[in-house]
Amino acid sequence: MRRCLIVANQTLTTDRLSAAVEERVATETHEFHVVAPATPLDDQVDVPSAYQHLGPAPADRAYALAAQRLDHALEQLGSLGATVTGEVGDPDALEAVRIALHHFTADEIVVSTLPRGLSQWLHRDLPSRLRKATGVTVTHLVADQEADART
Repeated sequence: MRRCLIVANQTLTTDRLSAAVEERVATETHEFHVVAPATPLDDQVDVPSAYQHLGPAPADRAYALAAQRLDHALEQLGSLGATVTGEVGDPDALEAVRIALHHFTADEIVVSTLPRGLSQWLHRDLPSRLRKATGVTVTHLVADQEADART
């Protein structure tokens, strides 16, 4: 059985990620673990700036938003026939992966990001940094902004 760690937040329910999971499930038995880093609100493209500083502390809202996205993703990926678990991770995606790898040994890490220009993770070169830090095969998926606008 292959073990795949998925790292995503704003792209958790995109068609591109679902298709990648379906492809893996169709080829051989996989177990997936999703890490949704609690990405800071200032780094997100779909949080209206007018609301970023209202209500609970921004870190609490970032965690709640990641948890909501994770719940939807676990339901969606599970409906595809995937065996999937998940957790909200550290706001630093690299640190979130390091922590997850302590309890979920992965054969592959799938990083799902927004397109270049929108993605803070790409700006910080997350896929390359994960390869160097973990020694695990990293597959990078870029969400199709047009096709996934409804998600």
